Amino acid sequence: MAINVSSLELLRSFAPVQNYASSAPSVAVPLFSATADSCDWNIAKRRSCKLTSVFVKPDAMYRASVRDNSAAASSENKQVIGVVAEGQERDFTDSSYVPVYVMLPLGTISMECELVDPDNLINQLRTLKSINVDGVMVDCWWGIVEAIAPRHYNWSGYKSFFRLCKILSSSYSFRVEFDEFFEDGVISEIEIGLGPCGELRYPSYPAQHGWKYPGIGEFQCYDKYLMKSFKKTTEMRGVSFLGEGPKNVGSYNSKPYETQFFRDGGDYNGYYGRLFLHWYTQVLIDHGDRVLAMANLAFKGTPIAAKLSGIHWWFKTESHAAELTAGFFNPSFRDGYAQIASMLKKHETALNFTCVELRTLDQQKDFPEALADPEGLVWQVLNVARDVGIRMATENALPCYQSEGYNKIVEISKPRSPRKTRMRVYVLVCQQLMEEGNLLEFEKFVKRMHGY
Repeated sequence: MAINVSSLELLRSFAPVQNYASSAPSVAVPLFSATADSCDWNIAKRRSCKLTSVFVKPDAMYRASVRDNSAAASSENKQVIGVVAEGQERDFTDSSYVPVYVMLPLGTISMECELVDPDNLINQLRTLKSINVDGVMVDCWWGIVEAIAPRHYNWSGYKSFFRLCKILSSSYSFRVEFDEFFEDGVISEIEIGLGPCGELRYPSYPAQHGWKYPGIGEFQCYDKYLMKSFKKTTEMRGVSFLGEGPKNVGSYNSKPYETQFFRDGGDYNGYYGRLFLHWYTQVLIDHGDRVLAMANLAFKGTPIAAKLSGIHWWFKTESHAAELTAGFFNPSFRDGYAQIASMLKKHETALNFTCVELRTLDQQKDFPEALADPEGLVWQVLNVARDVGIRMATENALPCYQSEGYNKIVEISKPRSPRKTRMRVYVLVCQQLMEEGNLLEFEKFVKRMHGY
């Protein structure tokens, strides 16, 4: 079993936190071999950020049953990847085993913290087990479990879910909540939430504030605390007159070429731009460094992981503007992920990266104005992870239930390159996945990942 824990909960474990926002956990349960992570419109609705992802032993849930009559959680249609693959599929019979984990829908637990439709859930879990999926994950949200008052927890829905997997939780703190399962080895990994959607990044492109793809987003640095920090940095360099936030950077939905800062040859590549961007990304990396240090103390002996978002739009431009506003100093002249990977290596933390199912050609066809290159971004991050020797996990950004998306995941997870890294794969589940034809395609994908 693996768990994803938010930085906020870790901070609570070490010091009192005042006026904190409601945050949340993602819980994943291994049935057989599955794990994943998700974040979409429900996040804003639940007014929370993800805390935890938990993975449970395969056979546990079949020895228990639960009946909770809960109102069904709301759902929303999502764009689905589903195109017939071209060309002959690669044969991975002799390749190593890559675990496949499935993310359960966000509505598995209702806003009242009740298990929604347990009978259907059991059937789905049995179906997934029958095709040898390694495990599943369910998001656990502070906005649900701590909805009444700070430090007043209601874990009832998650307890019901864990009973299906022979997991119980009833104590005060999150670490104690699942203590016996750490001791029994039921929990195999903890994914630590480090920012929006559990990802290490700034909230630079929030849909609830009007952002639409492929907008460049906005820097998140203009509050008095971060401006004071940047001012101090410029004073130490003897250029205190530069101690203000960047200007001429556009707005959430601007294009790079519309701004003085992000256009080719723009301010991002000047002395001020590099000084600011170095500081901006370092603040983010230092945050991850502190939280992961505490995570290793709190979950000593249990492997931990962290998630990075795949910001692939504007990747084919010089500035990589959308990455810059999110905190990844990754323009064409600099590798912005090497320092992050080194920080993860310091804490022996696995890297979970998104958008592995996306193809650059598809993006060029559907969104030519975005100048996106998801494949180029994924390979850059994958190579960095291999260079520093950290474990790697991949996750699809959109629901995926046909061969083209699966082929892309296999290609990334099992490259022909002799350079190997320890991998696991998270697949976002959708209702279409459980349909007979799509389920057969998914079973075929699982077999390929397992090397059959």
